[in-house]
Amino acid sequence: MATPAPRSLNPAPDPASDDRVAWAEARAAELVRRYAGRDGLDLLRPIIATEFPGRIAVSSSFGAEAAVMLDLVAQADPATPVIFLDTGKLFGETIRYRQTLTALLGLTDVRIVRPTEAEVRKRDPDGILWTQSPDACCTLRKVEPFALALDGFDAWITGIRRDQSSTRANAKLIEWDQKFQLVKVNPLAKWRWEDVWAYIRVHEVPYNALHDRDYPSIGCTHCTSPVMPGEDPRAGRWKNFTKTECGLHKAS
Repeated sequence: MATPAPRSLNPAPDPASDDRVAWAEARAAELVRRYAGRDGLDLLRPIIATEFPGRIAVSSSFGAEAAVMLDLVAQADPATPVIFLDTGKLFGETIRYRQTLTALLGLTDVRIVRPTEAEVRKRDPDGILWTQSPDACCTLRKVEPFALALDGFDAWITGIRRDQSSTRANAKLIEWDQKFQLVKVNPLAKWRWEDVWAYIRVHEVPYNALHDRDYPSIGCTHCTSPVMPGEDPRAGRWKNFTKTECGLHKAS
């Protein structure tokens, strides 16, 4: 008979509990001490199997970092839930790439999350909210659906890196997430852009075709532009706006 996965010794309080924030802070601090010096797959394996069995998900935009992160997650446990936000405004290349990579890696629990039709009709009936308030559009199409998708989880895994932008420069490998009040794990936080592409090439992981067309960072069609040589890799996101983050990785 198969041995069941060990349960976390410090389960999370109910999300409505006042103790949730204190739990997340303490749990993150405990894990930082326990796994100091680890990253990548060396960090993912125990986090998924031992610390949060059945209680952790990975978010994925199916960009370059996602190719690496999902390849690592598939090695740790291909049944790990993958949350994919379909905003309704994604590139066709991204949708097709999601299907290709999911099949190739054998991921068995990819959850396609969308904003509700009722909320879209109410708040963005003409589909042009992004032109008036990109923050409000991201809240409707990404942040709110993602918050609902995280219900029932105690932790989430991301592919963010410190060198992506100034807003991510202080990202820790393990931290508590103030917005969603759970533990946030960033196994690639210390990796550089060069490290990501070295992994993709060495391990022959397929990547989003848009990367070959000068899109280093990929989001929605209307808010993503090609990047010129020498520009910051995220310069093509929300061009002509002061916005730099969709909201998932902002504290509030």
